[in-house]
Amino acid sequence: MSLIKKLIQLNLILITIVSPLLSSYVDANSSQKSDAELREERLGLYLKAEAITLIPWYYIAAVDQYERNIQQVRKDIPKSTGLSSIYFSSSFWHGELNPAEEDSSLDSIRFFNGHGQDGDGDGNASVRNDEDILYTMAHYLESYGQTEDDFKIALWDYYRNDKAVNQVLAIAQTYQHFRSIDLTKKAFPLPLFHDYTYRSTWGDRRGWGGRRIHEGTDIFASYGVPVRSTAYGVIEVMGWNKYGGWRVGIRDIHNNYHYYAHLSGFNKEVKEGMVVEPGVVLGYVGSSGYGKPGTSGKFPPHLHYGVYKFNGRTEWAYDPYPSLRAWERYERKQKKRG
Repeated sequence: MSLIKKLIQLNLILITIVSPLLSSYVDANSSQKSDAELREERLGLYLKAEAITLIPWYYIAAVDQYERNIQQVRKDIPKSTGLSSIYFSSSFWHGELNPAEEDSSLDSIRFFNGHGQDGDGDGNASVRNDEDILYTMAHYLESYGQTEDDFKIALWDYYRNDKAVNQVLAIAQTYQHFRSIDLTKKAFPLPLFHDYTYRSTWGDRRGWGGRRIHEGTDIFASYGVPVRSTAYGVIEVMGWNKYGGWRVGIRDIHNNYHYYAHLSGFNKEVKEGMVVEPGVVLGYVGSSGYGKPGTSGKFPPHLHYGVYKFNGRTEWAYDPYPSLRAWERYERKQKKRG
């Protein structure tokens, strides 16, 4: 074999090896999109599913966001690699007795009473296809009806968990209210021009009402300083608690429950069940709590701010101090920019 032929064969081998690597590199870089671009693409898919099924897009988006939230904190659920984060078990998608776990044949899936649907019109129902996934969820919701009560029943039958139903509803209500899923703004709970002080008090001991740890951060300020919402969400609780006094609880779009306690009173324009955005005044700094309704003055005025994460099974408190510092820094930078 001549030297030229050997060189040609060697070049062909190198091309065969390198081309897929270059292709993968290009694909990976071309697929790198900003979070805002990804949200825009998701919204397009939600609107398409709504057009086909007449299920409101914000219901579909809420289920998708809920699933995305729990995947971030659970190890027993596979993390999505596509635009949609809805996870379907093989038995739900392919059918309980279907031996083929990667089956995408509509006829086969229907034969085994699976729920997988074809959302992009290619004749297949792939559990890895974003349009098929979202259309399958929309189709499932559609089978129950199109009212909010129908939506609640469908969610209960799917998740079998009251807190999961309430969380998805809160996300849906928030998306519907703002007509958007691009809700990323945050706010520090007190206006920065007021005097206040705080440090990390997570895990400190508390004695009143029994031995327990401090599940939050105390922000000390004068009576009457406005207390603001830090996130987008629905006011789930508003009233008296023997530990927290006059308090407000907000459930946001990331499976977080925000707890504002020891208030001196509420903003009269804010009511339980309302959808709020970051910066909305909820109430005012006080020293209420540790007793029957109206008890006040057992400690210096401050805001107790706590955050609880729901993972689809349980809800637990986590330290809000790092988030508070980040929101405070962000607001100061925005203020300097004018």
